[in-house]
Amino acid sequence: SELVEHDIAARLGVSDSAVHRYLEGDASVFERWKIGKKKLSQYTAEEILELARGGNVLIRGWGAVAVLRHVPCILRVRVCAPMPFRERVMMERLGLKDPGRARQEIEHNDAAHAHIMRGFFGVNWENALLYHVVLNTGSLSVDTCVRTLRLLAEDEDYQENETTRTILADQLVRSRVRAALGSLASGGAAERELEFTVTEGMVVLSGAISAGVDLRGALARIRKIEGVKDVENHVRRIMRPSSV
Repeated sequence: SELVEHDIAARLGVSDSAVHRYLEGDASVFERWKIGKKKLSQYTAEEILELARGGNVLIRGWGAVAVLRHVPCILRVRVCAPMPFRERVMMERLGLKDPGRARQEIEHNDAAHAHIMRGFFGVNWENALLYHVVLNTGSLSVDTCVRTLRLLAEDEDYQENETTRTILADQLVRSRVRAALGSLASGGAAERELEFTVTEGMVVLSGAISAGVDLRGALARIRKIEGVKDVENHVRRIMRPSSV
């Protein structure tokens, strides 16, 4: 998680601590303006997909479960525990004496995480259907959890294959194409009117934009995206009726 935070901060031109404060809901007005939810969401997805493409990695947090939920063979796990258990662990780790303060820290962290997951990826992180398995460490020992995950990770169904690699590559291209098309919004093109698909590196654009919008520039940027093999443009230009 620290690696993701550092790389995203570098791309945004801010400090690691500024990104951390943003995610915790404690960023200043200037930090929120400079980082921006849209850019942070895009960069987060790209960093997670790049890490996943490299393989042999465990990604903790950062909305990875949402970004990778449609990719087969990637094991998605949630670890949870009852609040009293979490309070005891937090008190031990931080040397706290007051259970109320420990609970406050936990609830603040959970609320920030829920806000990010909902705002960035449109999912409820507590939804069990996002995961292959949910482990309750209040009832299961850590050793038992590890043994369970090892069995799953070594199963044939969760081994990387060519299909997985292709889907990850297409997901990364999709994220970057979306960013390239997003720049058209300021030129008068509504993003919701543009659609695109990415299949094995082939990008197909469709929909409609206003006359005068610089689609050519966006297409040039898309063709330069790593992993894009070709682009088919089926976008229509339409004349907007003038208001009287």
